[in-house]
Amino acid sequence: MAAFTLAHLSDPHLAPPPHPRLLELAGKRVLGYINWTRNRYKYHRRDVLDVLVSDLQTQMPDQIAVTGDLVNFAMEAEFPLALDWLRTVGPPDHVTAIPGNHDAYVRRTRLRFAQSFADYFGGDADAGQAASFPSLRQRGPLALISLSSAVPTAPFMATGRIGPEQLAALERLLTALSTEPLFRVLLVHHPLRSTNRMKRLTDAADLIALLKRHGVELVLHGHDHIHSTIWIDGPERKIPVVGVPSASSIAHGHYPAAAYNLFAIAREGNHWRCEMTVRGINDALRMREIRQLRLF
Repeated sequence: MAAFTLAHLSDPHLAPPPHPRLLELAGKRVLGYINWTRNRYKYHRRDVLDVLVSDLQTQMPDQIAVTGDLVNFAMEAEFPLALDWLRTVGPPDHVTAIPGNHDAYVRRTRLRFAQSFADYFGGDADAGQAASFPSLRQRGPLALISLSSAVPTAPFMATGRIGPEQLAALERLLTALSTEPLFRVLLVHHPLRSTNRMKRLTDAADLIALLKRHGVELVLHGHDHIHSTIWIDGPERKIPVVGVPSASSIAHGHYPAAAYNLFAIAREGNHWRCEMTVRGINDALRMREIRQLRLF
């Protein structure tokens, strides 16, 4: 059978953000805005993001996954702009987007992602009712399972949490899928392992234990803004957990330039084949292939 292709990008941090109103610059937002105006604006660029998305679209993937941090401070004015951008990436039946910590930056607008982007993460069974997490979308041989680890946090913190309700629902969902011949892809913003206590997924151990019992074929995440592949235990084999750099970033410090991953997935007898191509931007703002590898 022909390979089904899934593209993965993350953390576009759409720039430039709208100018905040004075009342919006309170609490955590004021610290984030100061950080943006002093540092982050230099690294997150719309022209970089546009080059990356244009290149991605020339690859004509069957599906696209965007794993969070579409906005920067979760101001009201950011969400319509982010939705307009997401529509340029593709329609809701072709693109699945989940929230990151910046999309739930403060309590006041913590629900705005779900309200604005429901069409882009709502599950196949959600017709006529409010979309929620976890959600399930079947696209070709893929079961795209979306989680939300996006929660408001204190200043200087960027942790995530899935919570017992989502985890229980995920366990039920994976149990129901266990007899289906589907390639299960789990989407979550935060990485499953982190050495930074300020940026970690606080209930990662619970999620890893659940995946060890029930398994998926692939986990995709963002948040770290780096190339990352780790392997965790599944019920039958190791599960690859893959992260990507920010889709709008130039290289700086230990952070690489913007990149995305393209997965070619096909069934071979009783097994799956999954090959990953990494494409990234160079100093001349041109996209090139960085590497190819077979995950299994």
